[in-house]
Amino acid sequence: MTPWRPRSKSGRYKVLLALVILAGAALLAWVAVSLTKAASIGKDALEQANRIIALGPRPCGSEAHQKAQAAIVEKLTSSGMAVDQDHFTAKTPVGSVPMNNIIGRIPGRGGISQRTIILATHYDTKLVRDFRFVGANDGGSGTGLLLALAPLLVKQNYRHNIWLVFLDGEEAFREWSATDSLYGSRHMAGELKARGIAPQIGAFILLDMVGDADLGILQDSNSTPWLRDLVWKAAARLGYSKHFLSTGTAMEDDHMPFLQAGIPSVDVIDFDYGPGNSYWHTVHDTADKLSAQSLQIVGDVVLETLSELDGQ
Repeated sequence: MTPWRPRSKSGRYKVLLALVILAGAALLAWVAVSLTKAASIGKDALEQANRIIALGPRPCGSEAHQKAQAAIVEKLTSSGMAVDQDHFTAKTPVGSVPMNNIIGRIPGRGGISQRTIILATHYDTKLVRDFRFVGANDGGSGTGLLLALAPLLVKQNYRHNIWLVFLDGEEAFREWSATDSLYGSRHMAGELKARGIAPQIGAFILLDMVGDADLGILQDSNSTPWLRDLVWKAAARLGYSKHFLSTGTAMEDDHMPFLQAGIPSVDVIDFDYGPGNSYWHTVHDTADKLSAQSLQIVGDVVLETLSELDGQ
């Protein structure tokens, strides 16, 4: 039998070097997978948005609008979510219009009594008779991003309940006013408050016009300050400060009824779409103006923000 001898220093160094190489390879593989996953959010979001945009103009009650609803429900269901559809009739300046808020629910591991975090967007487009308005960014981009996030969120095992909410009737039928706008969000916020559920909503994060290739998310002064700051700090940690601006304005958007119901809410919106916001509500709001990179950036910030909220 050969007697045992201590391993030489060179032998130990070789083993150590091998371990370092293996650890480095594992780290590089993890980074590669993470980057691929992050990149796929933007790519998939753009693909999902393009499917919705391809349906054409989607004003409430139209055939394309109904097809968009079916596409949203199918994607959420196939992602493993329980889906609720809240059909209601809205009184508008053009008469009674059928509408439908779609809610995909992911139960948290903390149980039904745990807080709920809502990610929301609107999927309708403004009724325009003078030209073909497909709402690529305004209605399409947020919808595409939430649909791309759906299968990822289902796998995250969050402590909190997560709802993906696709709001109907955001757009005014004639002139924007307190009664001619935000039909779906006013309906849902009213329901949550009437049923005593509003206090269980820990945060409402609205995504609107988030696909602009020249992305610049404004700070909305109407949003809940601590939640807005949380989103902006998440963006800074990820190196996206140049896209989440230090300037802003007061936005009237689908977050307003939730704020009025006492729910912490933030509007993530790029309201500088084209030179001087010239693409907004025009024939120029088309799919070629969207960017997978912009959708990836917003998606990354959403996931980072959710992680932060889930730890609270």
